[in-house]
Amino acid sequence: MNLPLAGVRVLTVEQFGAGPYGSAHLADMGAEVIKIENRQTGGDLSRQVGPLFLGADDSQFYQTFNRNKRSLSLNLKTPEGREILERLVAGADAVFGNLRGDQPEKLGLTYADLAPINPRLVCAHISAYGNSGSRKGWPGFDYLVQAESGFLSLTGEPNGPPARFGLSMVDYMTGMTAAFALLSALHAARETGLGRDVQVSLYDTAMHQLTYPATWYLNDGLETTRQPRSAHPYVVPSQLFRTRDGWVFIMCQSPKFWGLFCDRIGRADLAEDADFRDDEARHRNRDRLTEILDAVLETEDTETWIGRLAGAVPCGPVYDLGQALDNPFLAEREGIQAVDHPDRPGLKMVANPIRIGAPIPDRPAPKLGADTDDLLAEIGYDETEIASLRDAGVV
Repeated sequence: MNLPLAGVRVLTVEQFGAGPYGSAHLADMGAEVIKIENRQTGGDLSRQVGPLFLGADDSQFYQTFNRNKRSLSLNLKTPEGREILERLVAGADAVFGNLRGDQPEKLGLTYADLAPINPRLVCAHISAYGNSGSRKGWPGFDYLVQAESGFLSLTGEPNGPPARFGLSMVDYMTGMTAAFALLSALHAARETGLGRDVQVSLYDTAMHQLTYPATWYLNDGLETTRQPRSAHPYVVPSQLFRTRDGWVFIMCQSPKFWGLFCDRIGRADLAEDADFRDDEARHRNRDRLTEILDAVLETEDTETWIGRLAGAVPCGPVYDLGQALDNPFLAEREGIQAVDHPDRPGLKMVANPIRIGAPIPDRPAPKLGADTDDLLAEIGYDETEIASLRDAGVV
């Protein structure tokens, strides 16, 4: 298969979400991603995350983030484990991990530690709060960072309690940012022969995602707050509306769409009304406009409005998780991928969103240490040496 990252070898020391999510994209694009896991501690902790398990040291949670990778069981804190790591580093392009900020230095996984072995190596580090500074050694997780970075104050209804995203979006954004940083540094390393450390934290990524509300606040003190109906802070109408049987999300992000929307719902007069004619007027009169549009949209069900608006006015139905995954359009987009898991043939997962004109690999995530013998043989260990390392608890 003509995969864009074929020939790239990445060693990972990762667990749970951010690191595995980022490296999963590298693996899907053809990189050889080798998970280094300590058998004595059970490997990646996500192997134990329920409620749905797939035999020993395996779960559907773990499978979601680790398909197409290889697993090497290795205790990095032993001299023999360190020697194995260094042999692997000599032939690797990158080391990638999501450890507490002080751990890469303690485990000798920084560029300063590994450059004498391979000066072209890129060392990508994900942490909760950074690899330097007062919180360097702090543990941290997605939900905590969502809370501190203001996300909870922007999510949900104005009079409700603070609400987090329903998914671990900071983990996922950080994983993708780190994967991008790794590939950027790898491109430079191939040009110059010199690698480097690249550092990405959950906190920094979350703060960066505040985007234009941050710009508004930093320059003019404008503080964006939660709006009713999950509305855009300025553009109107761009929010949820009631229908006869549920909800529909309408997004008139331009004057063109506002005019089309008015025509399609049979209220062309609203586009000419001075109170709703332009962005500023609609923003100023948001509440009254919402009442008017509710009265119109509540006369038909969601499906009818989608049929009338879709393809002309940006709109979408509000689905629950099951409806979203059973959506025929997802099937049309080939959005579900099956992997041949030994304990669950045809295990289904959401497919990678990147389309590259070639099939994405579909290997299940590896059992703990599944590739240990093969990888050790590749770097010169014979069967007797491997058995000795296993008896000593190194692998």
